[in-house]
Amino acid sequence: MPKIILVGLLGLLFNSLPAMATDGPWPQWRGPQRDDVSEETGLLQAWPEDGPPHRWLFKECGLGYAGPAIVGDRLYILGARAGQEELICLDVNEGREVWSKPLGLVYENGWGDGPRSTPTVEGKFIYVLAARGNLACLQIDDGTIVWQRTMQDLGGQTPNWGYSESPLIHEEKILCTPGGEQGAVAALDKATGDLLWQTSSVDETAHYSSIVVTEQAGREIGVQLLVSQLIGFSLNDGKVLWSVPWGGSTAVVPTPIVWKNDVYVTSGYGAGCMLVRLHNDDTIEQIYDNNLMTNHHGGVIRLGNYLYGYSDGKGWVCQNFATGTKKWSERTALGKGAIAYADSRFYCISEDEGHVVLIDASEEGWHEQGRFTLDPQTELRKPRGKIWVHPVIANGRLYLRDQELLFCFDIRDY
Repeated sequence: MPKIILVGLLGLLFNSLPAMATDGPWPQWRGPQRDDVSEETGLLQAWPEDGPPHRWLFKECGLGYAGPAIVGDRLYILGARAGQEELICLDVNEGREVWSKPLGLVYENGWGDGPRSTPTVEGKFIYVLAARGNLACLQIDDGTIVWQRTMQDLGGQTPNWGYSESPLIHEEKILCTPGGEQGAVAALDKATGDLLWQTSSVDETAHYSSIVVTEQAGREIGVQLLVSQLIGFSLNDGKVLWSVPWGGSTAVVPTPIVWKNDVYVTSGYGAGCMLVRLHNDDTIEQIYDNNLMTNHHGGVIRLGNYLYGYSDGKGWVCQNFATGTKKWSERTALGKGAIAYADSRFYCISEDEGHVVLIDASEEGWHEQGRFTLDPQTELRKPRGKIWVHPVIANGRLYLRDQELLFCFDIRDY
């Protein structure tokens, strides 16, 4: 990729990331700011030999790779049961099902059936995207469906591994990525489901990344990573403000990271990682483009001046955010997996064995503070499937999912 990319149209100056959701503690994909960073404090800084206390195990979550959203004393999660994809509501204190609502036929895939995305909760409503492309708004109290649309209505076609994006709420809009000739990104009225706009100038097929919102020159814009480009677009009308080439292939999954005037992206299958800086003179400066971080789908977290995550072929990596250089890497302590952060610690889970490890959130190296292995593990996962759901930390509890099994652990330091 070139080192300076002229993109025109508008001067760009990013400030810090604005709040993306006001409900809590975990109202959407990757938490309130879509960064897998929890603001929880008062948590165990080290675990007993057999791991933190087990609070409950819910065994009827259904098949799928969808993560939970948690608001108040309710947890909302998608799962495939009896041939249908469903939104399931649980009581977080007891691990008891409160209600469920079918959303359409189950999506079937050789790597594992069922939904892939996290619900988005705002106020009295919850918004979900099923793997076949059914987008729905439901009442939060009992699951009554308010409206439904499909990504096919918007010109999209189901991606190879199903629709996996988690929808984003911004003011009166719900944002999603149907892909296709009508426009890759779309905004709908969150109250009615009516189409407001689509990015007609960008018509790539949908992949698996989720949209984030940031500030640019005193206003909020949307940012999305597509298979061949990273784009910024107006939230008012969907106009594409800038585009940067991206060498994605097969599956582009990780969510972009935006900090001040920088945008960081990574994806697997050899794509690597890239940091670009947006200036107010109609240029985008590429700060680096390398293969130190090649994150498939376990997520990358920015904490201070460093990035942390699993890089294919390199193990767990700490990368300097500003320069793209390696601070440390760890190849042998834990296999490939997903990561989350809370209270000075990273929570890492390996996709193959289900090992769960607590480490210091430090640029000084990999320092473990406890580990355990998920037990039991599902017998329903397809042979090519793995444990791919990101850890979630909310209200002093750690949530982990392996298909129909949803675990809740108490991680508070009493």
